Amino acid sequence: MLTAFARAFKTPDLRKKLLFVLGIIVIYRLGAQVPVPGTDYQAVQQCMDEANANQGLFGLVNMFSGGALLQITIFALGIMPYITASIILQLLTVVIPRLEALKKEGQSGTAKITQYTRYLTVALAVLQATGLVATARSGSLFPQCAVNDQIIPDDSIFKIITMVIVMTAGTATVMWLGELITDRGIGNGMSMLMFISIAAGFPGALWNIKQSGKIIDGWGEFVVVIALGLAMVGLVVFVEQAQRRIPVQYAKRMIGRRSYGGTSTYIPLKVNQAGVIPVIFASSLLYIPALIVQFTGSTSGWAQWIEENFVTGDHPVYIITYFLMIVFFAFFYVAITFNPEEVADNMKKYGGFIPGIRAGRPTAEYLSFVLNRITWPGSLYLGLIALVPTVALVLFNANQNFPFGGTSILIIVGVGLETVKQIESKLQQHHYEGFLR
Repeated sequence: MLTAFARAFKTPDLRKKLLFVLGIIVIYRLGAQVPVPGTDYQAVQQCMDEANANQGLFGLVNMFSGGALLQITIFALGIMPYITASIILQLLTVVIPRLEALKKEGQSGTAKITQYTRYLTVALAVLQATGLVATARSGSLFPQCAVNDQIIPDDSIFKIITMVIVMTAGTATVMWLGELITDRGIGNGMSMLMFISIAAGFPGALWNIKQSGKIIDGWGEFVVVIALGLAMVGLVVFVEQAQRRIPVQYAKRMIGRRSYGGTSTYIPLKVNQAGVIPVIFASSLLYIPALIVQFTGSTSGWAQWIEENFVTGDHPVYIITYFLMIVFFAFFYVAITFNPEEVADNMKKYGGFIPGIRAGRPTAEYLSFVLNRITWPGSLYLGLIALVPTVALVLFNANQNFPFGGTSILIIVGVGLETVKQIESKLQQHHYEGFLR
């Protein structure tokens, strides 16, 4: 990987793209440190020091924003509204015929869906910004902080509207920066910003583990966490690269005096076909009960049961529910994103067939069978990876500082692999051009 980056910097056009991406990253990280007008920066920092930034109800969103959410900066919402909007549009494409027709129109239809995603991102940003400001005003953002009522000293309507507009504009700016990286840089811009947001919290989290450790002044825990993180990265790389290749043969066709077809290829079915989406779905849904209890302030029996089982994250009920939801959403997401009937029809249309399997319905049934078989290990792998922070809580009592969470490792490794593949592809194109000249 390092060799690929070194070769890329020696290539003029790739060097410009990489420097452009680095410039966008600097702007993004600067925006994640600028506080929203109307907040007391000192009070926020005091509450951040007293509270646990990576634990609790807002831990997942705070991780995706690079720690900007709980600091209430102009990029506080980060890329999360866009991710949510993209997932919603992807799910609606299966339900709404109009969106499904747009998807089949090719580039023009995709551009239209992208435009809808932008509109929905802004709408979600307004809702999430309003919720964040309301949570900060009520003191629920840092419930155990002594100065949580001073975070927003002036709670007039004008100030609140200004804060919501600023954070919404910040989300639109983040979306624009991501699209700039996609168009003029290397890799997918949204994924790259998500990668940077998560990676930004690693150094501080690792140093906190060292300072809070007890074995050899904390270096013992530090080394164990690093070794565990490397083992997880290796496991994730192995599973993310694993795929079942279904061979496909295309029959020869005679058109005039020329023959076409007769080639062999394959359909790559990844073991983890769903990616990190099931983990995000399960985490988001498990936050809802605790959020309801927090905003309603109920002290009834059901509220106490939710606080005991779903708030800390280390209760057996929470762990089992989290694991089962990840497995369910893995099958659900694969079912709506991969259509065996459509793949079988396209193969039949162009004269393709799987050796030993008849074209048409038998091919679709065979693809469904194989997909279900490989989704089981993929879903179990996702569930086990996502439970690593809970294991860290039991072993090190350091869940709040454990950086190698399942979601973060999945995103970082996935984005890193995809970016390196694109760099190597562009390097090969450059060498081909030089050879032809």
